[in-house]
Amino acid sequence: MSVRGVILDLDGTVCLGDALLPGARQAVEFLRRKGLPWLFLSNTLDHPQVFAERLTRLGLPTSPAEIVNAPMAVLRYLDRHAPGARLFVIGLPPLAEQLAVAHRLTDDPQEVDAVVVSVDYEFDYRKLEIAFQALRRGARFLATNLDRTWPTPDGEVPDTGAMLGAIEACTRRKVDAVVGKPSAWMAELALQRLGSPADQTWVVGDSLESDVQLGRQAGMTTALVLTGVTHPEDLDRAAVRPDFVLDSLGDLPALLDAEL
Repeated sequence: MSVRGVILDLDGTVCLGDALLPGARQAVEFLRRKGLPWLFLSNTLDHPQVFAERLTRLGLPTSPAEIVNAPMAVLRYLDRHAPGARLFVIGLPPLAEQLAVAHRLTDDPQEVDAVVVSVDYEFDYRKLEIAFQALRRGARFLATNLDRTWPTPDGEVPDTGAMLGAIEACTRRKVDAVVGKPSAWMAELALQRLGSPADQTWVVGDSLESDVQLGRQAGMTTALVLTGVTHPEDLDRAAVRPDFVLDSLGDLPALLDAEL
């Protein structure tokens, strides 16, 4: 199999908190040295500029153009399916900031055309009730991702799936569209940016549900790293399995070298 593009996850794959993970710098340097098209694809809500500055401070010089995030996928979905929609956003401030560039934000359930849900450290009953009322009126129900947890230096913490669980339980509605990983929206963004066909593109990440699932659905080669949310014993009961399992991103150069 030939390789014409590589997609790398960020949290749990390249970095964890304020530290690079083992082999991350060497893997990225390898891709740059080989001239292989690559990018970071993440469900992060951070502005690309902010995340690029963070990686650069950690010793991995990064350009914002090398990062594709979940808000980009939300904007693409809305542009095609709900242009001009008024949004109620459950999520961290950077998500609302990026969506507000093209959409009006409101917390009046009578005005809401779409509820956009992501991880929210300040999720409370008020936000739950606004979402409940808006969705009962027929607003679209969107999510950046379905991940139940995400990795931190202190262990896993609740992710978007926890917020969705509460909203789906009271509204008896399932989310209409997941637009971050592992959706086709996110895969499309990445492949267009890389300019590589899916069957010659690799996706590398720490999540079976987000990274491996995205690659499987799109027809990419998948590699799972064991530096984030997935542990070896999880593979025994996994519904989706990767093509390769790596201890860390540091194992990627040798694997790719055999394919180039």
